[in-house]
Amino acid sequence: MAKDKTITVQQIGSPIRREKSQRATLIGLGLNKMNKQRELVDTPEVRGMINKIPHLVRVVGE
Repeated sequence: MAKDKTITVQQIGSPIRREKSQRATLIGLGLNKMNKQRELVDTPEVRGMINKIPHLVRVVGE
């Protein structure tokens, strides 16, 4: 069984005064507090969510 590639994403911006869809995207990524990090499977869906809110998240490791 092949091991899935993962990426580590860190929240760098606050969801305060952001659109509802941007807040929902953060929650979908599993982020809700500043500087919180999550390790996620590298899929096109996750990459699309990251590209939707590049001002709020940073890819720390691939």
